[in-house]
Amino acid sequence: MIEPLLANTDVLVIGSGAAGMYAAIEAARSGCQVMLIDRSLIGRGGATVMAQMTVAVALGSQAPDHWSHHYHDTLMAGRGLCNESLARLLCEEGPACIEEMDTWGVGWARKDGRITAAFAPGHDRPRCVYVDFLKTGPAVSKTLRSVVNKTTGISRSGDLCIVDLTKSDGVVTGAVAWHVSSGAPVVISAKATIVATGGLTRLYRRNSGSANMGGDGYAICLRAGAPLIDMEFVQFFPIGHLAPRLIGMDPIMWDPFRYKLGGRLLNGRMEEFTQNYGVPEDGRYIITRDVGTYAILKEVEASRGSPHGGAYLSFQHCSEAALREAFGPVIDRLAKNHIDLTKMPIEVAPIAHYHMGGVAANAHMETEVPGLLVAGEAVGGANGANRLSGNAITEALVFGRQAGRTAAARVKAMRTSVPPDARETLDLLRGEERKDMPNTAEMLEALQAIMADDVGPLRTQTKLERALSRIDQIDAALGARPFGVAAPFDLTRLDWLDLRNMVMVARVVAQAALLRTESRGAHQREDLPGMLPEWRVNQVVRLKDGCIEISRMPAAPIEVAAQ
Repeated sequence: MIEPLLANTDVLVIGSGAAGMYAAIEAARSGCQVMLIDRSLIGRGGATVMAQMTVAVALGSQAPDHWSHHYHDTLMAGRGLCNESLARLLCEEGPACIEEMDTWGVGWARKDGRITAAFAPGHDRPRCVYVDFLKTGPAVSKTLRSVVNKTTGISRSGDLCIVDLTKSDGVVTGAVAWHVSSGAPVVISAKATIVATGGLTRLYRRNSGSANMGGDGYAICLRAGAPLIDMEFVQFFPIGHLAPRLIGMDPIMWDPFRYKLGGRLLNGRMEEFTQNYGVPEDGRYIITRDVGTYAILKEVEASRGSPHGGAYLSFQHCSEAALREAFGPVIDRLAKNHIDLTKMPIEVAPIAHYHMGGVAANAHMETEVPGLLVAGEAVGGANGANRLSGNAITEALVFGRQAGRTAAARVKAMRTSVPPDARETLDLLRGEERKDMPNTAEMLEALQAIMADDVGPLRTQTKLERALSRIDQIDAALGARPFGVAAPFDLTRLDWLDLRNMVMVARVVAQAALLRTESRGAHQREDLPGMLPEWRVNQVVRLKDGCIEISRMPAAPIEVAAQ
């Protein structure tokens, strides 16, 4: 094996989406040395750069608003399971982050000199800000990248796949990574480690996330001793593009069209149907993501779906002038895909988009494990059983900033850093020679199919039990040690490292879904419809002796262990 490279820093930030970059900025301007790492290019991987639409925040710039109203809507969307301290932090601190981003030049859309706010499903008033309905995420990422580049004390390293966190005497002391382009292991020592690696949408065949959103942050935190929470709640975006073929455009691009122009959601008989599921839209866009997903899939199940297995979304009531006024050159890009919205509907269907669960943390972003913090979508509990539209980038900014502050305070309170114990992980990376190596690309596809077919939006006991059995088969074939060689760009080894995490997280999601014997928010059990009061609890996942254990607890803030 190639000799390990060594690095030392005050604060290690794993993941460089909005949460990771904001955390790095905040820790660095408090005087810390920060190492910001990612498996892709810094600031260009993860979910933020792919987000198109709006950011929920109670600015009150156009109409009277207050964070408490945003908080109320967040709790309502969460179906009684939100960690209220996290939800409050998200809503209360959101305006300050949006205003700071404004001073950094993100370019929030304005009307009459004030930041514009749009309506979004689940909100009681217009409160969702944006740069452009199709460019908000890229603008946020670009702005944060610029600030990171200008901030003294931040070093940046891409191409690093995190293998595991290191611990000494129960304290997280950094991490071991595998440098993809050289094949070398890298041992990073840190006084505080922030995991901001995003969610798990890569587990699903149809997803709106980037290829590095495989739940690796959840897996490394779980193996380090941090509990996970609400893992059964995977949010599916109801109107992901399905047909006709769309090249070079985001599958969730239709949401801003519905924000601005309404759009009629129709079944295969060209009938409006959301009113049959309790939400008559009447030309507006008010249906929440969990209800929209359920309604479309039930229409398909009843043989009332569109030809490709979804629903129609029609803007044929809109003139070309109205479409061009709203979306300008986007209409020309659609034309290159042979899509004319004035003459034809498009087909849409649910697509894996976001994960409400994650690592259990308190409002300081501390986990139960000293030295380990989390930020952004890696944090579980703030959104309960269903995330309110627009809250994703808000929580990335707010939780990232808070994690950076907490990490800096920890660093200042420490006299010396604890040397990391990386022996076990370095031994793992030695791997083993195998002549019967399975096809890792096929294993990845098989796992995504299992999750899509049996742990998707509509679940049953039979499906979930079948999923767990098939996940076990993949795990057995994967083995306990990586195959491939520790060489530059060994994609077989990279697949093994990814599958190691993805299989663990897939099992956790399926097992938690099997145990929750009700339907709530994004978790819909067709064999157990309806919410039950006795299930107003969070499920907490721990790893004990290599086995997953799941317990229940009333929704409440998580207290950090004494340090």
